[in-house]
Amino acid sequence: MPRKRVTQIFPWLLPLRIKQRLFCFYTGMRLDRNRYAAVKSEAPLAYPLFETSCPLYNRETGFDMVYQENKVFNLKLAAATLNQVVIRPNETFSFWRLVRYADRDIPYKDGLTVINGKLTTAPGGGMCQMSNLLFWMFLHAPLTVVERYGHGVKEFPEPPSDAPMGVDATVSEGWLDLKVKNETEASFQISIAFEEDRIVGRLLTDRDTGQYYEVINGKPQYYRKNNKIFEEVDVKQKTMSRATGACVSEKLLYRNKCEIGYPLPEGTDIVEKG
Repeated sequence: MPRKRVTQIFPWLLPLRIKQRLFCFYTGMRLDRNRYAAVKSEAPLAYPLFETSCPLYNRETGFDMVYQENKVFNLKLAAATLNQVVIRPNETFSFWRLVRYADRDIPYKDGLTVINGKLTTAPGGGMCQMSNLLFWMFLHAPLTVVERYGHGVKEFPEPPSDAPMGVDATVSEGWLDLKVKNETEASFQISIAFEEDRIVGRLLTDRDTGQYYEVINGKPQYYRKNNKIFEEVDVKQKTMSRATGACVSEKLLYRNKCEIGYPLPEGTDIVEKG
């Protein structure tokens, strides 16, 4: 049996622990000598680099749809702090450094989130849809991923999108951040918009490099271990020539692993492991 944390034994200590963690989390960023992206530009940068969109509502969660409505509300609060931000050369993007005060004037609503390994509801729930979107966008630019955490468990099927498997980034304020660093001479701008029932993300840049990026999967593998089913898949990035469409280079970004918390399609090949 996993050892219980002190805050699970003494729940009244949790608010103090959260305050302590947040203090250390943000103080660490103030002292780490990185220059963090914070400047916005109302004028869009000249060259569109990548555009993507995904549905705002997921009807496969098993929870009341009010929590999907609340999630959209939360996403719009966060988007106001992220939209038009420019990541200049030698700057680092931090999700939480920008979103930290998104709910200062208008509080978040209860949305779905995972706490202590269980799917539940909490203020600000659903924020991972924004971090997922941003991570997918960043993989289509020559940005260096500094910090990213995949979801340990997929609780329900993901809504349709143009992203391959294993491209996600969970965030938890004080614990898990999404960070990328711009080690190039170009600047990159984030654009977030809401169009009917979809969220649209765009990444723009101030110079045309003549290249674009494709992100692909290797063959996914599924296996059962200790009565749990896991998915493992390689995530690769291809650099493409805009002039010829030819692949300039290909590299493995990472191998993603997560537990699957919902039934897989009938006929899925699952390897048994001890």
